[in-house]
Amino acid sequence: MRAVIQRVSSASVTVDGEKTANIGQGLLVLLGIEDADGKEDIEWLSKKMVNLRIFNDDDQVMNRSVLDLGGEVIVVSQFTLHALTKKGNRPSYIKASKPDVAIPIYEAFVKRLEQDLGKEVGTGIFGADMKVELLNDGPVTILIDTKNRE
Repeated sequence: MRAVIQRVSSASVTVDGEKTANIGQGLLVLLGIEDADGKEDIEWLSKKMVNLRIFNDDDQVMNRSVLDLGGEVIVVSQFTLHALTKKGNRPSYIKASKPDVAIPIYEAFVKRLEQDLGKEVGTGIFGADMKVELLNDGPVTILIDTKNRE
């Protein structure tokens, strides 16, 4: 799994003119899934995300997590995170999972994240043309790949 984690003051996802998710302070997560991803990746990434100390404490030091803050999270599926750009100018998405594999992993990840966060997680609609708005706070943007554990 590949994740782009953005610390936000606010974020929302709109599909066909209707908001499917809307949050205040928290995390906007873009999530790419490949066939090799499984339960271990889901558990590791969820735990890592809710405990990442990327929010400021009272001394303006990034020392608090979204869990500490009681913040919110939106997770948006984004197959383009697995783009291969080595050849030519048209990216290849051959490494990204097809929907029959990706959807159950995505749903399991959201469910696990809700358990670890202790609250509902906002989502887009898998495979839809989504409009994602965010106010990146910092900006703070973290890239994580579960295969590298970094």
